[in-house]
Amino acid sequence: MLEKSELPMAIRGVYLALHRKTDAKFADYGVTADQFVLLATLSRGHALTQRELARRMPSDPSTVRAMLVLLEKQGLVEREVHPSDSRARTVAMTAAGKKKFKQLWRASETIRTQMFQAIEPDEANVLLRLLKQLTDSLNNDTRTPSMARNA
Repeated sequence: MLEKSELPMAIRGVYLALHRKTDAKFADYGVTADQFVLLATLSRGHALTQRELARRMPSDPSTVRAMLVLLEKQGLVEREVHPSDSRARTVAMTAAGKKKFKQLWRASETIRTQMFQAIEPDEANVLLRLLKQLTDSLNNDTRTPSMARNA
């Protein structure tokens, strides 16, 4: 019988293993795994507000801001005042950022390959669906605290 503590610990173990391996792979490029996720999120579309970027990653807005400051100093991203909301900033990758992202994407191919070789293709689809389901459940918990404790 699966204990309730096993699932969160297993998910954390996968996350940490992926994070460590990715950080090690990107060390020579001067970019962290988290910064790669930020660049990957930006690569999927046009300029985003910092708030939208944090939501899509998903990450904490203050963490995203700190990463943006570092990436901006490296010339990989640029931030500008939003055209219709002077309180917001838009973020986009620079040409150097796009080039760096392509290098990072190629460098991390072995990690993605290793992950997909560890499971069958149909298992990957099920795993992805289940992880999204868990994320949605944890983000949209509408139960009262007492209901959550008794569940």
